Amino acid sequence: MTTVFKPIRPKKISEEIVGQIKELIAKGELTPGDRIPSERDLAAALGVSRPSVREALMALEMMGFVEARHGGGTFVRSLADNTMADPLAALVKEKSPRVLHALVEVRMGLESWSAYLAAKNATEQEIATLRDLCRAMEEQAADGGWDADIDARFHVTITEASHNALQMHMLNTIYSLFLTSINVALTEFYRKEGYTELLLDQHKAIVDAIAERDPQGSRDAMMAHLQLVEAKMVELLKQGGV
Repeated sequence: MTTVFKPIRPKKISEEIVGQIKELIAKGELTPGDRIPSERDLAAALGVSRPSVREALMALEMMGFVEARHGGGTFVRSLADNTMADPLAALVKEKSPRVLHALVEVRMGLESWSAYLAAKNATEQEIATLRDLCRAMEEQAADGGWDADIDARFHVTITEASHNALQMHMLNTIYSLFLTSINVALTEFYRKEGYTELLLDQHKAIVDAIAERDPQGSRDAMMAHLQLVEAKMVELLKQGGV
């Protein structure tokens, strides 16, 4: 009989460390931009030697999961390579209507599904946070409109509430582009009477649907909101600029 068995090779300690860190990234417990504990702290937490930790971190860096910053530690990388993100970031900073419109289309797919999942998975604390952010927007609306950072936090919280690690990785990957698109949209909306109230009502409708545990209603409410933003970007595209 032909032997088909292969010898079992015990895993090296560094491979076990690599496996643990990859699992934490997959679960979303380590997200893009998070700092990995120092070699000394990680070795103490895992009960292993620092050389094993060093070897594991080097392996993770070669795989593209983390990046070492000179004098600043090791951090979880985003899914997108920086060489791909940089040209887009430059175009967004220039407020290219075409790129901003493309970003809204990406958001429509990503965030409508995040809202759907959030209705299923959001904790009561996450729903409370969304309501707090709506109240903050409402308070600032009295002075003509709210900050883009608050709007961005609202949308990020919904994606976090999806409890889908890959959704969060994807949003983190385009976060700087995402924030700029929100900033441009809000600036344009605030110029038109009645739009601030409409946007606020849309945000509240999204939260209400999530709180009611209505996945399709949440998805529809998010799509209605982003379709309004898309219409504004199409308008800017036709005008040829912002």
